[in-house]
Amino acid sequence: MKNISKNIWSCHSFFFFQHILSLSRTKGVVSLDFISPTWGKMTLAEVSENLRSYLQEDAEAKYKIIIGTDSHTTQQHTVFVTALVIHRIGKGARFYFRRVKHPPIPDLRYRIYRETSLSLDLIDMLKAHGISRLIEEWPIEVHLDIGQKGETRSLIQEIVGWVAAVGYEAKIKPNAFGASSAADRFTY
Repeated sequence: MKNISKNIWSCHSFFFFQHILSLSRTKGVVSLDFISPTWGKMTLAEVSENLRSYLQEDAEAKYKIIIGTDSHTTQQHTVFVTALVIHRIGKGARFYFRRVKHPPIPDLRYRIYRETSLSLDLIDMLKAHGISRLIEEWPIEVHLDIGQKGETRSLIQEIVGWVAAVGYEAKIKPNAFGASSAADRFTY
């Protein structure tokens, strides 16, 4: 019975996510450019190369990839910021982010789904730019801007389930610093 309800949820969620993605592709202003606090504006290809060189600096180290998205809505627009952090465990990290501007989205549920979608889309973009081996070798954490406190607690099960269903580890507040701290700093 558990598998049946999971499959129904997955089917329903799939169509809901496809609807969200179709709306966001037609209404959002998507930039594939990233910003590094250290190197400035970078293309996805430059980020990919920068990641490769960072890994080559210490090939024996252990790494973790952290991706998280946060948003801020005003009357004029909603800004989504997706953070990409490659953490050399115990030895520092590199950080990149990108912004997506969208017409205002007042609905919290829709915004959280869009944040999650942007995080997962970034993983797919990295894979398309030759980072598949890196992604397969090191754990990926998708940091979600949801938590046990506040309005987002009702979304935890479905959003965490979505991320887990596509094969990644989901972190929620207070352990989701990729979304709630790193990305949040750049939403304004």
